[in-house]
Amino acid sequence: MKRVPVVLGIESSCDETCAAVAAGAGHIKAHVVASSLAHHAAYGGIIPEIASRAHLESIVPVVDEALCRARMTPRRLDAIAVTENPGLIGSLLVGTSFARALSRAWGLPLFAVDHIRAHLYAAFIEDPLRFPFVGLVVSGGHTTLTKVSGPGRQALLGATRDDAAGEAFDKVAKILGLGYPGGPAIERLAEHGRPAAFPFRCACEGSDFSFSGIKTAVLYKVRELKRTYGDLARETVADLCASFQEAVVSDLVAKSIGAARRQRAKVLAVGGGVAFNGYLRRRLREAADAAGLELFIAPRPYCPDNAAMVASLGCRLVSEG
Repeated sequence: MKRVPVVLGIESSCDETCAAVAAGAGHIKAHVVASSLAHHAAYGGIIPEIASRAHLESIVPVVDEALCRARMTPRRLDAIAVTENPGLIGSLLVGTSFARALSRAWGLPLFAVDHIRAHLYAAFIEDPLRFPFVGLVVSGGHTTLTKVSGPGRQALLGATRDDAAGEAFDKVAKILGLGYPGGPAIERLAEHGRPAAFPFRCACEGSDFSFSGIKTAVLYKVRELKRTYGDLARETVADLCASFQEAVVSDLVAKSIGAARRQRAKVLAVGGGVAFNGYLRRRLREAADAAGLELFIAPRPYCPDNAAMVASLGCRLVSEG
């Protein structure tokens, strides 16, 4: 029987310092996250210098805690996997430099992992991997559609031409004075609003995405409403949130299902921070069922940036040689 690889995963692409230990792609033994989000909230977005300094302070205790929780020693590890790109350069340098140092000190092979690919494979952490599949990664920095035919065989089908979906959520939340991060706040208020109150839409055709236009449309509508009525009523803000969320989710769902149909894929996989959104998850399940597709969405703890997806993908890379 083939031995299950044990991999330490390290993720530091943005503002969260993460470490995880996986014993095989589907068994996360420990997962630790140290977030610097509170330091960025006052600025309404991620400040790269603050993020990289926070990684420097957190990476040693985070990795140590992950190993302790997993009751793991370096001698029992088979490899280290670390996010190499894409991301904030200062943040990535902290993670990759630390991982290289551990690799040299412990005599372990080091696997460089693509952040978007890790989000994609996070959909299969708790389920068997199924090829071929069409994958949607939707996060604060990325919105992509990819066809994956097998290990290392993937083709980009579509990507955002400007703002990513998560970035649009954050910017619209800032316009509405809802604070940062914006996604959870918009989702909460949207539950009390009318999705058809305002006719927002995402105008990009084909398999690509564009969310800059809808963000600007919300900005102009808010200015118009304030000129007419003064401060916005809570009900109006809820309607704006619901209408914006409806337009973005409808675009994501329609293009994902459409791409799967065109590629004649039977499986759709979804990952990334925006995949935490309950309305998006529900709409995807409804659309996938109607289209006869198997849908795999990353478990909620593994939707935001995390090291579990890095360690899990690292296990797959070790197994594939």
